[in-house]
Amino acid sequence: MVVTEKLRKYLEKIKKENKKINAFLEIKKEKELFEEAKIIDEKIKKGNAGRLAGKIIAVKANINVKGMNASCASKVLENYKAPYNAYVISRIKEEDGLIIGMANMDEFASGSSGETSAFGAAKNPINPELIPGGSSSGSAVSVAAGFCDLALGSDTGGSIRNPSSHCGIV
Repeated sequence: MVVTEKLRKYLEKIKKENKKINAFLEIKKEKELFEEAKIIDEKIKKGNAGRLAGKIIAVKANINVKGMNASCASKVLENYKAPYNAYVISRIKEEDGLIIGMANMDEFASGSSGETSAFGAAKNPINPELIPGGSSSGSAVSVAAGFCDLALGSDTGGSIRNPSSHCGIV
């Protein structure tokens, strides 16, 4: 499947379902996403694409993606636009991965339930009555809900492992 086609399907699903589960705090502008996807599709066609070509990736809102809100799910930073890409984002882009948006999280990565975001709790897509776990709740929820291929989180005491297990993903 070409990247532009897969991206279109993910965006349609996000538009229909994200309001219910609050996985994403921000989606990159569609125009930018499709421009990047077309470039990646051309690289794939020419046989010179990176190892992440075709992968659509969510990023926890405490990791800088240039031009996007790195809010850490806090009202204190809600208008903070990242002025540069974190090293991991630069590496993803070098390998032709496509960043789709910023995932919800426990505010300032302080929490283990996914319920402490200043922008509303993330909901477990398996059962919205259950917590998704945290602090990388939106990252796990975005993958489990089928909004992207993979997601970045951050972990110091289980913040990736906890939501992954709650949402039934690896």
